[in-house]
Amino acid sequence: MLVKWLRENTIAAGILTVLRLYLGYTWLEAGLHKLTGGFDASGFLKGAIANPVKGPDGSMVYNTYVAFLKNFALPNAHIFNTIIPLGEFLVGLGLILGCLTTAAMFFGLVMNFSYVMAGTVSTNPMDILLGVIILFAGYNAGKFGLDRWVVPFFRKIAGTRTEPLKQNV
Repeated sequence: MLVKWLRENTIAAGILTVLRLYLGYTWLEAGLHKLTGGFDASGFLKGAIANPVKGPDGSMVYNTYVAFLKNFALPNAHIFNTIIPLGEFLVGLGLILGCLTTAAMFFGLVMNFSYVMAGTVSTNPMDILLGVIILFAGYNAGKFGLDRWVVPFFRKIAGTRTEPLKQNV
C-alpha cells in the first residue's frame, strides 16, 4: 500500500520532490567541492585498507571490498579521482533537475554503500534511507522535474508504454 502511494500519489510526488532536492543539493555540493578543490582519493583508500570495518569479534566484515580497494582502486586512484567527484556532481544534478531520477539515485546509493563499506558513516545511513524511498517511488519521484518529459521520450524511442507502471498491491 505504501509503495503504491509513493508511486502514484501526487502529494507523495511533492514530498519526494523535497527529498530529491535535499539529497541532490548534498550530492551536488560534495561533488562540486571535490571537483574544484583538488580531490585525491588515495589517502581515503589507504585509510580504508589500513582500518577496515570489523565485526564484534574483531574480524574484517567486508573482505572482498577491502581486496577491491587494495588491488584495484588504490593502484588506479587517478581514475577514482575523476569518477568520484564527477559521479557525485552528476547524481546531484540529476536529482535536483529530476532528470533520470531513479538512475541518479541508484548510482548515489552505490556510492553511499561504498562509503559505508569503507568505514565512513557520516550522513550515509540517512542518505541511504531517503535514497531507497526515492528509488521505490520510481517515476513519481521525478514527476515534478524533467522526468515528466524525459521518461516518456525514452519509452517512446524504446517502443514501450508511455504511462508509468501501475502496481497492483
